[in-house]
Amino acid sequence: MKQTYRVVAGLIALGVLVQAASVAFGWFEVISEVENGQIFDENAEFNLGQLVHLYGGLYAIPVLGLVLLIVSFLAAKTVPQARKWGGIVFGLVVLQVALAIFAFALAPAIGALHGANALLLLGAALRAASLTQVEAPAAGGPAVPRQRSESPSTPSSIPVQ
Repeated sequence: MKQTYRVVAGLIALGVLVQAASVAFGWFEVISEVENGQIFDENAEFNLGQLVHLYGGLYAIPVLGLVLLIVSFLAAKTVPQARKWGGIVFGLVVLQVALAIFAFALAPAIGALHGANALLLLGAALRAASLTQVEAPAAGGPAVPRQRSESPSTPSSIPVQ
């Protein structure tokens, strides 16, 4: 489950990057078409970048967020704070979809919050993925990063008393 947790969290982070690239591509394509004399209005069809952003944001990332939340409960014994960060990521995904809907329904300025929340989501997904590099605490003890090697390559020069 630890590896599944890491992979799903990583896929969410990658999905956020794809979302940013696709929305930029989509709108630069619109600007290019308008500069070439085409009309962009409510009758215009979505281009590839806009479609990738739409389906990735409405389907792929929310499904991955839900999967991460479920996996976080299964990986809780081996991944410290798995449920906490799985919940944070899922909550940010839900907020991201809500901000997109509100930006279209209420005020386009809400789109700025949609963009800012995407950065929070990226950071939270990367943090969740990084939790798999830390050993789970034993019997209520603190989480300690995994040691890279069992024995140091050079002896310590500090005398032990």
